[in-house]
Amino acid sequence: MEVSVKTIKFDATDKLQEFIQKKVKKLEKFCSDIRKVEVSLKVVKPATALNKEASIKVLLPGEEMFVEKTCDTFEEAIDQGMPALEKQLARYKEKLSKK
Repeated sequence: MEVSVKTIKFDATDKLQEFIQKKVKKLEKFCSDIRKVEVSLKVVKPATALNKEASIKVLLPGEEMFVEKTCDTFEEAIDQGMPALEKQLARYKEKLSKK
Protein backbone atom coordinates (compact mmCIF):
# COMPACT_ATOMS: atom_id res chain seq x y z
CA MET A 1 0.00 0.00 0.00
CA GLU A 2 1.40 3.35 -1.05
CA VAL A 3 0.86 6.36 1.21
CA SER A 4 1.38 9.91 -0.01
CA VAL A 5 1.14 12.99 2.18
CA LYS A 6 0.66 16.32 0.46
CA THR A 7 0.92 19.57 2.41
CA ILE A 8 -0.42 22.78 1.01
CA LYS A 9 1.60 25.94 1.78
CA PHE A 10 3.53 24.47 4.74
CA ASP A 11 5.96 21.65 5.57
CA ALA A 12 4.81 18.78 7.77
CA THR A 13 7.10 17.78 10.62
CA ASP A 14 8.61 14.30 10.72
CA LYS A 15 6.50 13.59 13.79
CA LEU A 16 3.30 14.46 11.90
CA GLN A 17 4.39 12.36 8.90
CA GLU A 18 5.06 9.36 11.19
CA PHE A 19 1.70 9.82 12.93
CA ILE A 20 -0.12 9.80 9.58
CA GLN A 21 1.79 6.74 8.34
CA LYS A 22 0.98 4.84 11.55
CA LYS A 23 -2.73 5.70 11.42
CA VAL A 24 -3.12 4.95 7.72
CA LYS A 25 -1.35 1.56 8.01
CA LYS A 26 -4.13 0.47 10.38
CA LEU A 27 -6.60 0.67 7.49
CA GLU A 28 -5.01 -2.49 6.04
CA LYS A 29 -6.69 -4.45 8.85
CA PHE A 30 -10.05 -3.52 7.38
CA CYS A 31 -9.24 -4.15 3.74
CA SER A 32 -6.22 -5.69 2.02
CA ASP A 33 -7.23 -4.35 -1.43
CA ILE A 34 -6.06 -0.79 -0.71
CA ARG A 35 -3.71 0.35 -3.46
CA LYS A 36 -2.98 3.92 -2.37
CA VAL A 37 -3.87 6.40 0.34
CA GLU A 38 -3.54 10.11 -0.38
CA VAL A 39 -3.55 12.50 2.58
CA SER A 40 -3.82 16.26 1.95
CA LEU A 41 -3.21 18.74 4.75
CA LYS A 42 -3.85 22.46 4.64
CA VAL A 43 -4.28 25.41 6.97
CA VAL A 44 -7.59 27.05 6.14
CA LYS A 45 -7.55 30.37 8.03
CA PRO A 46 -4.23 30.81 9.86
CA ALA A 47 -5.54 33.16 12.56
CA THR A 48 -8.56 31.15 13.73
CA ALA A 49 -9.30 27.99 15.69
CA LEU A 50 -10.48 24.89 13.82
CA ASN A 51 -8.21 25.81 10.91
CA LYS A 52 -6.43 22.52 10.13
CA GLU A 53 -8.06 20.56 7.31
CA ALA A 54 -7.13 16.96 6.56
CA SER A 55 -8.58 15.03 3.65
CA ILE A 56 -7.91 11.35 3.15
CA LYS A 57 -8.57 9.53 -0.11
CA VAL A 58 -8.37 5.72 -0.23
CA LEU A 59 -8.00 4.16 -3.67
CA LEU A 60 -9.24 0.60 -4.17
CA PRO A 61 -9.75 -1.43 -7.35
CA GLY A 62 -12.72 0.28 -9.03
CA GLU A 63 -13.59 2.27 -5.92
CA GLU A 64 -12.54 5.47 -4.15
CA MET A 65 -13.30 6.53 -0.60
CA PHE A 66 -12.92 10.02 0.79
CA VAL A 67 -13.20 11.80 4.10
CA GLU A 68 -12.40 15.39 5.09
CA LYS A 69 -12.24 16.86 8.58
CA THR A 70 -11.37 20.29 9.95
CA CYS A 71 -10.08 20.55 13.53
CA ASP A 72 -7.64 22.40 15.80
CA THR A 73 -4.77 20.04 14.91
CA PHE A 74 -3.95 17.78 11.98
CA GLU A 75 -3.65 14.82 14.34
CA GLU A 76 -7.17 15.41 15.63
CA ALA A 77 -8.51 15.73 12.07
CA ILE A 78 -6.86 12.42 11.08
CA ASP A 79 -8.17 10.72 14.24
CA GLN A 80 -11.72 11.92 13.54
CA GLY A 81 -11.59 10.87 9.89
CA MET A 82 -10.42 7.30 10.51
CA PRO A 83 -13.71 5.87 11.89
CA ALA A 84 -15.57 7.18 8.83
CA LEU A 85 -13.06 5.49 6.50
CA GLU A 86 -13.25 2.27 8.52
CA LYS A 87 -17.04 2.23 8.05
CA GLN A 88 -16.69 2.85 4.32
CA LEU A 89 -14.14 0.03 4.04
CA ALA A 90 -16.42 -2.33 5.98
CA ARG A 91 -19.29 -1.55 3.57
CA TYR A 92 -16.95 -2.10 0.61
CA LYS A 93 -15.91 -5.54 1.92
CA GLU A 94 -19.55 -6.42 2.62
CA LYS A 95 -20.48 -5.46 -0.93
CA LEU A 96 -17.66 -7.63 -2.30
CA SER A 97 -18.68 -10.64 -0.24
CA LYS A 98 -22.25 -10.45 -1.58
CA LYS A 99 -21.07 -10.75 -5.19
